[in-house]
Amino acid sequence: MYEGRSPALFLRFAVPQMIGLLFNSVYTIVDGVFIGHRLGREAMAAAAVAVPLIEILISVAIAAGAGAGVLIAARLGARDGAGARRLFNTAVWMLGAAGLLVCALGNLFLEPLARLLGASEEVLAPACAYLWFIVTFAPFQLFSFLLGGMVRNDGRPKLAMTAMIAGAGSNILLDYLFMYPLDMGIRGAALATALGPIFSVLILLPHFLGRRGELYFVRCRPRPAEAGGILACGLPSFLMEFSIGIVTLLYNFAITRHGYGELGLAAYLVIGYLMLILLTLFLGMAEGLQPVFSRFMASGEEGRNRDMRRFSAGVFLGVGLVSCALIFLGSRQFYLLFVPGDPELVSFAVSRSVPYFCGFFLTGFNILMISFWQATQRTGRALIFSLARSVLLPPALILLLPALMDREALWICQSAADAITALFVIFAIVSSGRSVVQSTNLA
Repeated sequence: MYEGRSPALFLRFAVPQMIGLLFNSVYTIVDGVFIGHRLGREAMAAAAVAVPLIEILISVAIAAGAGAGVLIAARLGARDGAGARRLFNTAVWMLGAAGLLVCALGNLFLEPLARLLGASEEVLAPACAYLWFIVTFAPFQLFSFLLGGMVRNDGRPKLAMTAMIAGAGSNILLDYLFMYPLDMGIRGAALATALGPIFSVLILLPHFLGRRGELYFVRCRPRPAEAGGILACGLPSFLMEFSIGIVTLLYNFAITRHGYGELGLAAYLVIGYLMLILLTLFLGMAEGLQPVFSRFMASGEEGRNRDMRRFSAGVFLGVGLVSCALIFLGSRQFYLLFVPGDPELVSFAVSRSVPYFCGFFLTGFNILMISFWQATQRTGRALIFSLARSVLLPPALILLLPALMDREALWICQSAADAITALFVIFAIVSSGRSVVQSTNLA
């Protein structure tokens, strides 16, 4: 499974996860298309309120899957199947508890949650209607990502891809059914999004129930120390995925504060769909490579790990440059898919796309290096750069740049954050290379 040169391994692991996660992002994007065509700008603004919560749920699931995956790869490399299965079952217990907590608290505090996520009085009612389905079905959202990650670490990346595609396909069909023949409005869009992960889970479960790999369900008592280890190893992945939700939330508040109003919120929603596609490409490839990096580390194959990282960096930068060029040339056609009858909204979104995406070709490089350091258990370094690009720099820039320049500077903040992070990442790589050379010379 892990034999072959870097290009072959990249195709075997990174590409299926990228395709699967890309299809999975259709959950949110298809909602936007149907909502924009069927219900208009106000409903789109209401749906935008739920995006940060959806991304936070996904980030929690990916963090648990990545953290458990790194530790499981080390156990499997040491031929400790029982230890690997215990870690898998601990991750399942953790996300089961998290899903039930979100479901309970979300239903108890639905309206305060909608306000916290940026809902204005004009869109509060439809936003609550949308959020109810998201919080109620949260356990399935969490398990679809966790089980997909575990299947991938168990050597079946194509099964994980199939499950994600099935979930996305069902979402498309249900969106049409609920919003057109059944005329369920925004509740129909939310229900379709909530049901999609259930189909993914149903496809993934037989792998574990049928004991078709090293990982399957066993009776075991979760160990707090192992749960803490999973959380610590998964924290960089959490921050990478969480950045989508947190940046969306920050922009929602900043757009309202700087007077862009409903037009700005709706425009940022469609810009966010384009951002989601680009980030999905990078996150999918990085997640797919995690088992490869972790297994090479566990087996002591530092040379193969280094070659894999260099090859992947070239691919990530190339994909980033091509993607940015396509966005600059064709974003108008993409936005017209959502609101063909609202030229003001389309023009507003197009004019803000160039500053918003100008630095995104570096985003993939940052994500790859954070994922590489996490997969090779250099968690401290991965955590530092995850914090920089997602928690520290974006809020600081969103606060400072519009105040120092004008409100239009708001749209360049995320690209600026990734550019600054990339400079520090390159410095860290060069410094590490020098340390290795010096150690070799001393030896």
